[in-house]
Amino acid sequence: MLPVPPAESSELRRVLLHGRPAPEWLSRLSGEPVEKRPFFPGNLELARDQIAILALDKSLSDGVAMPPPANLGEGADRIAVLLIGPPPAPMDPFWSARVYFSLPEASSPDDRARAVTSLFRILQDRAAAVALRRSLLNRTDEIQALVDVGIALSAERDQDKLLEMILSRARALTQADAGALYLLETGENGEVLKFVKAQNDSVRFDFSELAVFTLPLDDSSIAGFVARVGQPLNLADVYQLPAGVPYRFDPSFDKRFGYRSRSNLAVPMKTPQGRTIGVLQLLNRKKRFIPDAAVTAVMRVEVVPFDESNVELAKSFAAQAAVAVENRRLTESIKRLFEGFVEASVTAIEQRDPTTSGHSERVAQLSCRLAELADRQDSGPLAPFHISREELRELRYAAVLHDFGKVGVREQVLVKARKLPHGRKELIRARVEQAILSAASDTWEKACKEKWSERKVAEVLAERVGQLEHAWKVVSRADEPSLLAAEISAEVGRLQAILFRDASGAMRPLVDDEEIAYLSISKGSLNERERREIESHVTQTFRFLSKIPWTADLSRVPDWAYAHHEKLDGSGYPRKLSAQDLPVPVRAVTISDIYDALAARDRPYKKAVPNDRAIDILREEATRGHIDKELLEIFIEGQVFLAAVQKKSS
Repeated sequence: MLPVPPAESSELRRVLLHGRPAPEWLSRLSGEPVEKRPFFPGNLELARDQIAILALDKSLSDGVAMPPPANLGEGADRIAVLLIGPPPAPMDPFWSARVYFSLPEASSPDDRARAVTSLFRILQDRAAAVALRRSLLNRTDEIQALVDVGIALSAERDQDKLLEMILSRARALTQADAGALYLLETGENGEVLKFVKAQNDSVRFDFSELAVFTLPLDDSSIAGFVARVGQPLNLADVYQLPAGVPYRFDPSFDKRFGYRSRSNLAVPMKTPQGRTIGVLQLLNRKKRFIPDAAVTAVMRVEVVPFDESNVELAKSFAAQAAVAVENRRLTESIKRLFEGFVEASVTAIEQRDPTTSGHSERVAQLSCRLAELADRQDSGPLAPFHISREELRELRYAAVLHDFGKVGVREQVLVKARKLPHGRKELIRARVEQAILSAASDTWEKACKEKWSERKVAEVLAERVGQLEHAWKVVSRADEPSLLAAEISAEVGRLQAILFRDASGAMRPLVDDEEIAYLSISKGSLNERERREIESHVTQTFRFLSKIPWTADLSRVPDWAYAHHEKLDGSGYPRKLSAQDLPVPVRAVTISDIYDALAARDRPYKKAVPNDRAIDILREEATRGHIDKELLEIFIEGQVFLAAVQKKSS
């Protein structure tokens, strides 16, 4: 098959090959634009813009093997016609473009001349058609390659792998032996080009061994010049730059590794908006030449300049690569933005309740570490469980935001450290003081009427004040959020009987019914209404997180956060879910949340529980069927709790 004819040639050059001596009828072709050349078997060389007809008579037939119908008979005077052209691909057979034709023995010289002239026209038309088809196929292949590359680039999420793919695919498309990639970044003194990736098929090296440097965005370097002007630069030899150009080639790599850079194609990576974000630099285009079977069977490889088709292909690819890099940067920017939003959300929670500072982040650390260890189990109930890097990120968000709904809980309930609401204990103390004053006034008034001795006054007054102070001690002890002892509970009940005279002279109870109810709370510091309000934070979390348009890989964050207070036996809240509704990531959050709530630093309503005691409490919960026993054992054996200790210390 034939290559496309050069643009400056309107037609293919025609060559007539013949033996020696030349047949008489060749003289009749003198008026035709045909080059007549003697043919030597095994030594046929044609330029890329030539087609040839081989006039084969008996004198040459013994030197060339010809299949029928071109075989010549004894004494025949025939012409075997072959269309010959350089093959475009290394694996194409040399004679694959042959077309055989033979002329009658009785034909006249003029007839033969006219026949050969007609054959040349036919072959030229056929060659043009083949060249056009070849060009179309090549263009189709290039377009398909660009489409495939575009799909691959858009699918790659890892930044380093993306850059590696950009460089390797660009080199493959342009047959480049080496290449480098520069990305535009903002430095201390403005924008610079950062050298981020290099590849070389002829020299083996570790990219990490190369100094990561930056180039100024000016004309001093090839990459800087291309980035500034925003146009490709195609150089045949970087050591022989045109006179007067401002840029220079840096030979340090060549000197260090013994390489010889020659042809260079540098292309700007532009976004659809026309903004340059980097430079793709390709080196040493390698061309393979088909071996001449008569001389050598070794394929020859030469470094040649990049041609215009390489430039256009590289420009198209660089545009695709720019979009991929920009999309990746945008994705990373969105991730950083969301991470900042999550951090701000957690800060908002912790500012409302500073005593729980760090809880959400520690629960996230514990949950992810526990899930990673569960993923490694090759036996037991957790063997089928596996979690990907994306799912770990999903779990982290669910864990770190699991308490966000607390922003909707009233502060006096959220930070309630004692059973009595804020200010109530002080109010009771004020009543005690008023009761003491009233008792003193009543005692002295009665003493005056009945003429008591000072001793009796003191005794009566001391008894009354002692009763009031004892009542105050009962209030203070009952106000603590620890388990309420039976004897204290009984004394709290007797507080209802203690009356005092207020400033208006009316008799009223020292501790009212509502306050008695608060002081009678058997466990913790919250009554039933307040507990329901606190528990509502789970639903508030779900409602808040459901408002966020999560991407597909984060779609389970609201549901996972919603279920962190559920129990395997269905006794949890708010939806009373059971084991089959609670996936392993949720179970990990539940265990981590309970552990950190127990072992965290002292809080106003509780003391920090030692690690051993916290583990014992978790085991009790597992025995009751509240939490996952197998997952808890991984938590303990893998010492996952150390992640929380390290996080708190940092």
